[in-house]
Formats: sequence, structure tokens, C-alpha cells
Amino acid sequence: MADHKEYWVTAGDQGTIKISEDVVASIAAFAATETEGVGGLFAGLTTEIASFLGKKTQSKGVKVQIGERNTVSVDISILVQFGKSVGEVALAVQQAAKTSIESMTGLKTAAVNVIVGGVSFEPPQPQTEDFLAPAES
Repeated sequence: MADHKEYWVTAGDQGTIKISEDVVASIAAFAATETEGVGGLFAGLTTEIASFLGKKTQSKGVKVQIGERNTVSVDISILVQFGKSVGEVALAVQQAAKTSIESMTGLKTAAVNVIVGGVSFEPPQPQTEDFLAPAES
């Protein structure tokens, strides 16, 4: 299967560094889900179908576009927890994603667009089930 991902590439005196758009999407997704008031990421029907078919994605609900001059634009679709201010949560997600992307990759964020796809009435669920509490003896 062909790899159609975009990469941000920089050349240095010791070689090149490539950062996949998936890396940027994962960083943005983690920053969003760790923001107070976010009930989870929101994905469209196509992402849900892909997930059902076994294609797991840590960054569902996040789209990344790598631009020129070390810039990146990110669209993050979220669910806001019931009772929280939609505007305040969306602004906090923008700030968290921008800070995380810039500090971890060195890329500048041209835009962080937050799309509120709905309201969550349940507490947020962890993204992965890899971390299980040890059984007590």
C-alpha cells in the first residue's frame, strides 16, 4: 500500500528530519483530550466506519495540513462536556494544541480550528485501554 502522508522535512548537517502529519495530529489530539471540559474527540461517519473495520487511529477528529515555511494548520473536532462553556473550552483547546505542537515539533501553527460536533453527557473515556490498573492481591 502506498504511503500518501505528508511530512515536514528539514535538512541539517547530520541528515534530514521528517515529521509525519500523523505525529502532529496525535499531539493535537492528546492536547485536546487533556483539556478541561472536552468530552472526547468527534469524528465523522467515514472515520467511524474505518474504526469499525479495524483501522485504529489515535487522532480521529483531527485533520492536519502542513504548509510552507514550517507552518501547520489543524482542524480539531471535539465534544464539549455538558454544563461547560463551549467558547471557553474551544479557546482552551486552541491554546493547548498550539503550545503542544510548537514546543514538540518546532513547527509554527498557522491556525487551530476547533469544531464543536456535539455535547458529551458522560465523563470522558480514556483514549486507549493499554494502561490497566494492576490487580490487587
